[in-house]
Amino acid sequence: MIGPYSSGKTSLFESLLAATGRVHRKGTVRDGTTIGDATAEARERHMSTEMTVAQTRYLDEEWHFIDCPGSVDFAQDAREAAMICDVAIVVVEPDPTRAMIAAPTLKFLDRNRIPHLIFINKTDHGGIRLRDSLDALQSISERPLVLREIPIRDGKGPDDTITGFVDVVSERAYQYLEGQPSKLITLPANAKDRETEVRDGLLEALADFDDNLLEQILEDQKPATETIYDNLERDLAKDLIVPVFFGSAEHDHGIIRLLKALRHEAPNADVCAHRLGIEPKDNVAAVQIFKTVHLPHAGRFCYGRVLSGQLKNGDTLGRDKVAGMCQVFGDKHEKLDIGTFGSIIGLPRIDHLRTGSLSTTDGEMDNLWPDPLPPLYETGLEVTKPGDDVKLTEALRHLREQDRSLSFIHSDNTGQLVLRGHGDIHLQVALAQLRSRYHLEIETRPVETAYQETVRKPAQARGRYKKQTGGHGQFGDAQIELKPLGRGEGFSFTERIVGGAIPRQYIPAVEKGVRDATRSGPLGFPVVDIAVELVDGSYHAVDSSDQAFQMAGRIAIAEALKEGQSVLLEPIERYAISIPSEFTSKAQRLVSTRRGQILGFSAKDDWQGWDEIDVQMPASETGNMVMELRSLTQGTGFFTRSFSHMQEIAGKQADLIVSARQKPHKK
Repeated sequence: MIGPYSSGKTSLFESLLAATGRVHRKGTVRDGTTIGDATAEARERHMSTEMTVAQTRYLDEEWHFIDCPGSVDFAQDAREAAMICDVAIVVVEPDPTRAMIAAPTLKFLDRNRIPHLIFINKTDHGGIRLRDSLDALQSISERPLVLREIPIRDGKGPDDTITGFVDVVSERAYQYLEGQPSKLITLPANAKDRETEVRDGLLEALADFDDNLLEQILEDQKPATETIYDNLERDLAKDLIVPVFFGSAEHDHGIIRLLKALRHEAPNADVCAHRLGIEPKDNVAAVQIFKTVHLPHAGRFCYGRVLSGQLKNGDTLGRDKVAGMCQVFGDKHEKLDIGTFGSIIGLPRIDHLRTGSLSTTDGEMDNLWPDPLPPLYETGLEVTKPGDDVKLTEALRHLREQDRSLSFIHSDNTGQLVLRGHGDIHLQVALAQLRSRYHLEIETRPVETAYQETVRKPAQARGRYKKQTGGHGQFGDAQIELKPLGRGEGFSFTERIVGGAIPRQYIPAVEKGVRDATRSGPLGFPVVDIAVELVDGSYHAVDSSDQAFQMAGRIAIAEALKEGQSVLLEPIERYAISIPSEFTSKAQRLVSTRRGQILGFSAKDDWQGWDEIDVQMPASETGNMVMELRSLTQGTGFFTRSFSHMQEIAGKQADLIVSARQKPHKK
């Protein structure tokens, strides 16, 4: 189950488990009693924050369902799960104005050739016009949508409450019954014309991929029902069509219908295996790892899918021996002796496998796993207890293994530890886990902008360090010339000492002193894009030392920087902002209010109805941009970014930045 936030995926998950007899009573998200959303973070927020796996049986077959988070903040988990599924059920609401929210999900599924169908949920009240919903969804889907059923209503109007459905392939009608399977009824006369229209549309869509079916239609022959089902199964497996169903998970409407469609038309596990580059063999087990977690008192735990052969306890996967394999049902793990082809298994105490690993009993294989989502939001972290820094770094490594869209860096420029993710809620959940699971006291800070400084004009200065303390003293004397370099050229140090004015062994000490001093210039920021040349100096045969010449270098560069007219530089980032075309003008205004420069925009490649804006923007202006962009675009807008260049900043704005830097840091 995959799709937008609040579409009802967890409720559908519960209904499917109840319909298959795995649970006797459905839980509710509101009461916090669902099999999914079992973590403290999910219960607190009343939303899925990570995937939930559950095994069940239906009509003597083993089934595995995965309930995925819908929030864009946790899209990584949904993508990992979708990669190993036979078919993704895209759960959406019937409101056509919210269809756009599903666009990134549908694009990901098509880009990775993942078979999928759509389940329009929450159709249990009046005013639902499925034709409008279908039109809106078709506008964002690259694949043709084929409606598999039409609604039966309690009146003749299109806005009346839906009380049942007509299967347009079998041409049978069913009435919903509360708490019971739907009842077979006579096809209502007022539904016949619509049923014929939808059935003809389905056949035409299938005929695009089957010349024999096309020939039958052109000759006005009625295709056999079995032929239609065969086409539906084949075309779904190839991701050529998207079947559409509807119902209400809360009231169990359409659940059995969905299960039957999955049973007869969803592709087999070998289709998923081939998509991931695996050729199934009976005698070689292959497991694709799609989720890694760290469990209290149990360590690393991997979720995998067996996509070749069968796996037994005692077998070796890559460098790890399998022991304690289990079947997964929510947060419960049940012992399992054999993982059969197609099944989802839990693997405790696995040291070397990670999310995306494809491993066999013969060794590890190259995989076709997609890269993680790029970070869009970040915050600075500080521990409040001395000595917790190492513990924090280890905990962050664990979180990064669990969620590949989380990352962290130590900024070379600011020295700050920065946690990166996909949004504010994403990072808030990560922080909650650091506190509850790893018992770390964490404070967040705004991310410090990596300002730098340089000089506008050449300068020269002499640094003379002399100190007498009784016995041997300290003496170093160095004269340097300072020149500005082009933007981005960094730092260079050369020398042209002649006649032994400074012994060769002390020249590296001068360079070290100069480099140390440029870590913080007159404005308080690292100094870049300068060339320093050591041109003259003097020494004392007894009192000179490395330390003395380091001090001389520091004094010389400090004086030269004062004469060179220091100027502040701010980092500029390059953004590629992706948004639906209808929101392009709003996104452009957002960029303009953040001192951004729009370099151009064009239609986004392979994204029908989307634009991509090419932008340069100061890094200091982009802290919460992803939240504002999402609010302007129904949660769909996103971007990629990279460092572009450093740019001079002057005037009042520069004065404010320098003033803030020179104030003592308050904790």
